[in-house]
Amino acid sequence: MNWDWDKLRDKQQQNERRSGGGGAGKPPQVDEMVEQLKNMKVPGSLWLIVLVAIAVLMGSTMFYTIGVSEVGVVQRFGKFARITEPGLNFKLPAGIETVNKVRVRLVYKEEFGYRENMDARSRFAGSDMENAALMLTGDLNVALVPWIVQYQIRDPYNFMFKVQDPRQLLRDLSEACMRLVVGDRSINEVISAREEIAIAAREILQRELDKAESGIHVVTVEMKRTNVPEPVQPSFNEVNQATQEREQMIYKAKEEYNRAVPAARGEAERVIREAEGYALNRVNRAEGDAARFNSIYAEYVSAKDVTERRMYLEMMRELLPTLKDKYIIDSDQGNVLPFLNLGKELGVKQ
Repeated sequence: MNWDWDKLRDKQQQNERRSGGGGAGKPPQVDEMVEQLKNMKVPGSLWLIVLVAIAVLMGSTMFYTIGVSEVGVVQRFGKFARITEPGLNFKLPAGIETVNKVRVRLVYKEEFGYRENMDARSRFAGSDMENAALMLTGDLNVALVPWIVQYQIRDPYNFMFKVQDPRQLLRDLSEACMRLVVGDRSINEVISAREEIAIAAREILQRELDKAESGIHVVTVEMKRTNVPEPVQPSFNEVNQATQEREQMIYKAKEEYNRAVPAARGEAERVIREAEGYALNRVNRAEGDAARFNSIYAEYVSAKDVTERRMYLEMMRELLPTLKDKYIIDSDQGNVLPFLNLGKELGVKQ
């Protein structure tokens, strides 16, 4: 391919003279360039090389490979066409169809108020992270609640075409759901029941993401150590100490109550049972005495002398064994002998 440099030089000089000379002239006109290209003599082998190069270039853009953990989202002139699976796939040349590879098996992570790759001092530094973790609890206390959201792309079509910024949507919804859950609980529950809060926040977040058709699946929500801001830490510690002392006193009072009340109830029950037993015994004895008296009275009515004598003998049989010294005196004796010294052991003056 040979250019006619002399004609081009003459043409350029003519243009310079028309423009008044001096500086750089105007470039050749477009129609003149096209005419020059038409008049060029190009060998047939060069055209063949150009065609082969174009075919190779187009062929390289028609085949592509999708990884094991990916899927391919094919767009035809910018519009969604199809989703391709892992492996070697075919598409139309570049400019007609394009492919975006989406990792559907990779677990992504978003951190809120917490940076895992930072040191302990700067882990919670920065106004953005503090604002994300600073929350108001249900009992009007302020707490720093850091957490991590792990998620996967479940629906590539929704992830790419239904939401403009899926990552920002996830962050905004996650923060809103966490504030909603924390706002319904006290500061003690936020500190102690982190697993329960994480489960509740994950359920709400997944429900809102499904409503937004984000194509995101929340794998887990992990709560980090919850604390209070540094300016209120001393006051919070004092409140916790007072609360612990109150709980300790309540436990001691309950312990004393549990020990004293059952004992008193047992003692009252024992006294009641003893009284009931005594009453039953007295009633039974009275009924027995009444029955025995009735039987004796019946015998007395039928045999008065015999019954009197028997009752006298029975009484003497019970009474005499209880007496120490026994003196038998004749009923006709009017006075006892002085040497017997009766009543001395009883302290009776003679």
